[in-house]
Amino acid sequence: MPDVPAFIHGLIPWFRPCLLLTSSSRVFPGAYLVPYLILLILIGIPLFFLELAVGQRIRRGSIGVWNYISPRLGGIGFASCIVCFFVALYYNVIISWSLFYFSQSFQQPLPWHECPLIKNKTNTYVVPECDKSSATTYYWYREALNISNSIAEGGGLNWKMTVCLLVAWSMVCLAMIKGIQSSGKVMYFSSLFPYVVLICFLVRALLLKGSVDGIRHMFTPKLEIMLEAKVWREAATQVFFALGLGFGGVIAFSSYNKRDNNCHFDAVLVSFINFFTSVLATLVVFAVLGFKANIMNSKCVALNTNKIVDLLGNGIEESLIPHHINLTQVSQVSSEDYNLMTEIIKRVKEDDYQKLGLESCSIEAELNKAVQGTGLAFIAFTEAMTHFPASPFWSVMFFLMLVNLGLGSMFGTIEGILTPLIDTFKVRKEFLTVGCCVLAFAIGLLFVQRSGNYFVAMFDDYSATLPLLIVVILENVAVAWVYGIDKFFEDLKDMLGFTPYRFYYYMWKYITPTLLLVLLCTSLVQLTMTPPSYSAWIQEEAKEQRLGFPTWGIVVCISLVVMAIMPVPVVFALRYFNVIDENTSGLSTVSYKKGRIIKETARPGEDDDTSLIQGKSPSEAPSPMPGNSIYRKQSGSGGPDADTAPNGRYGIGYLMADMPDMPESDL
Repeated sequence: MPDVPAFIHGLIPWFRPCLLLTSSSRVFPGAYLVPYLILLILIGIPLFFLELAVGQRIRRGSIGVWNYISPRLGGIGFASCIVCFFVALYYNVIISWSLFYFSQSFQQPLPWHECPLIKNKTNTYVVPECDKSSATTYYWYREALNISNSIAEGGGLNWKMTVCLLVAWSMVCLAMIKGIQSSGKVMYFSSLFPYVVLICFLVRALLLKGSVDGIRHMFTPKLEIMLEAKVWREAATQVFFALGLGFGGVIAFSSYNKRDNNCHFDAVLVSFINFFTSVLATLVVFAVLGFKANIMNSKCVALNTNKIVDLLGNGIEESLIPHHINLTQVSQVSSEDYNLMTEIIKRVKEDDYQKLGLESCSIEAELNKAVQGTGLAFIAFTEAMTHFPASPFWSVMFFLMLVNLGLGSMFGTIEGILTPLIDTFKVRKEFLTVGCCVLAFAIGLLFVQRSGNYFVAMFDDYSATLPLLIVVILENVAVAWVYGIDKFFEDLKDMLGFTPYRFYYYMWKYITPTLLLVLLCTSLVQLTMTPPSYSAWIQEEAKEQRLGFPTWGIVVCISLVVMAIMPVPVVFALRYFNVIDENTSGLSTVSYKKGRIIKETARPGEDDDTSLIQGKSPSEAPSPMPGNSIYRKQSGSGGPDADTAPNGRYGIGYLMADMPDMPESDL
């Protein structure tokens, strides 16, 4: 089986942070990047290195890895699988949205270029919902989603999105059906193609009027925002999703690496590539938003300048207008000229200024009003692209990139589900892949009904963020405190050929878990103080409105968190009360029996280059078990007590010393 370099996997999960397009997290210009970089160094890199190392060392998926470290913590792997499944459910819906827009981009002009008209016997008029909002907003909410007014109004299936979702899951299933061999090849393309598109977009965006204003806004420091706890929580969430922490995909992919692969180099390289990729993508976002803000500001200036012209002699004296401003050519009035006029008028007409109905027009205000979350991709970007020359070409490239990034992210997510389940239950990958995708499509129909967008927001907010935080805390504690940080450092030295920097010792043992616990506490406080709510689109008013979830919706939100974390206490309780014997390890791939050769069953289809022991006699085979000092080599080549794997391979090839006081974490 060919190796898939860890850094290739690391470039995949940035579907969410890339462009910050489909995340529900808020875009924080300038101030956001600083917390993101700090948390990347203090949390992201140490935990990414930890997951790469345990996967490469133990050579199992997330379930087998944590069963190996301590059977009582085996639930961590199952929790990762459930989180992966939840995320895969709504991630593929986002891919289906992108597929729909991609299919509609081969038109000139683009279908969201202008509002549709309604014709009757007497006259023609613009659709009221579109007239009150905008062409791109109307197309997103009405033509694409056909959204209902609330989550309680199901409204039936949206057949267009149902077909797109079926196509999305079919693509994922076909790509994953042959496992890591095929997905590895696809990952090279899906990792590099977005850079080509991003650079093209950046060059094109920098040639647009106002792009510099957007980039300046991005890098303008806003210290008051940096001090908000919400910014740090969302920055931490972006770090988790950017590096795939807690999903199990990192562990799954690194388990295929060569035993002596320098995973520390991979961890640092991927983390900083991720960061600079996010900066590149954010540059594109703010360059385009700067262009859009200039267009909206110009419309605002023209509209309000016409108001001033109408009010001349009827509320505004002509003497208040500076002589260098020519109101006979409204299109020539600049933003600076308009602001100068309004300042003079406001100073003279202090009491009556509000009655004039003149609005403040500034690029900064337009940038601050920029939409967030899915609206950034499907409203703001689509609107900006309608102003591009050859707009269909840019639209095709943009949504092709989103589909590509989404599929790449899905490969890592699905691998985080399949690999540990195959390692644990020894099922055929083809059957499990098809079954997983069919089940996910069936559940995913929830997201393509008219109220589906609200369920996407629910899953995005509650099914992943908090469970992921708990999972990565448990991972950190399991390695640093249950297994032992000193022993883990010995394993790393044996595997890498050098001792990692002492920086990681203090990060893993003290600083990173402390920061994670602080983030967990603040997240719980926020959930307690802020009732669950969502942003609903009200058709009659043609605007978004914040609504609280109904009682059943709150129950679903809580259930998502509980379901994701439930395997951890359940497995712990079953092991603790010996309902499942820790020594038999019925669900683990490693048999924890003293005095006998430890059995290790091969993965289906695993080749020589991925095994530490194939083709070697028991006395030659190196043990992947950390802390070799607690084992003694088998004295003979075989015997009645020697266990072999079902495929005829020997097991680990070491006999455990008779140590009755051996701690559980050594097993």
